[in-house]
Amino acid sequence: MEELTGKVAIVTGGARGMGEATSRLFVEAGAQVVIADVLDAEGGRLAQELGANAVYRHLDVTDENSWASAVAATVAAWGQIDILINNAGVLLFKTLVDTSKAEFEKVLSVNLMGGFLGIRAVAPHMIGRGKGAIVNISSVDGIHGANGLGAYCSSKWGVRGLTRVAALELGHKGIRVNSVHPGGVDTFMSNPDNQPRAEIDKHYPDVPLQRIGVPEEIARVSLFLASDAASYVCGAEVTVDGGMVAGHYYRSLPGAPGV
Repeated sequence: MEELTGKVAIVTGGARGMGEATSRLFVEAGAQVVIADVLDAEGGRLAQELGANAVYRHLDVTDENSWASAVAATVAAWGQIDILINNAGVLLFKTLVDTSKAEFEKVLSVNLMGGFLGIRAVAPHMIGRGKGAIVNISSVDGIHGANGLGAYCSSKWGVRGLTRVAALELGHKGIRVNSVHPGGVDTFMSNPDNQPRAEIDKHYPDVPLQRIGVPEEIARVSLFLASDAASYVCGAEVTVDGGMVAGHYYRSLPGAPGV
């Protein structure tokens, strides 16, 4: 697997969950990867494990100066930035009336503002080289709504809109911008108690594939969108959700059990 040989990627939230899976897969695919996160211990261990083609960089995606430092360090170390994966995110389960202004702002700051600042930080470098690929990790909750996820849904709908605008503004400059919309994925964020997969899958009876996803399944889609194999894909919204947004799966129907 060498789809990304010679390319340099920044993966935000790259120390754990989908970000970790993406960092691992990109190194396997031949890329040099900046694992960008605020989880210093986890990120440092991962970079050491992955070897010479991975480095860890502390990055607060909500901070402009942190982004400027990360981009400058990446260019100084490897001379270029070809790929940005805006993966860092936080989740909040609360009804709207129970969500404080500070909580709402924090979710939007990480999930939406972080992606905006990332695009703004790397785009000038990519424009100068006439090429690049940006993948924004949104969610199925950026396509439909979900009760108890007001702040999260709002942020992920925002990522969807941000992606479309970025694709329009940067596509003619050689930079492809796309969004990935995962469904439920077995990560610390959605499974903090580390329940067995068989138990978690029981919560997905109405999804066509009737199971939760795994981080590697999201990473493989990001790999495709970041690679030259997706050279004519720009402004796309790719769902990786086991069929969740296709509709409600009825395990049985009146008069037609087992349909």
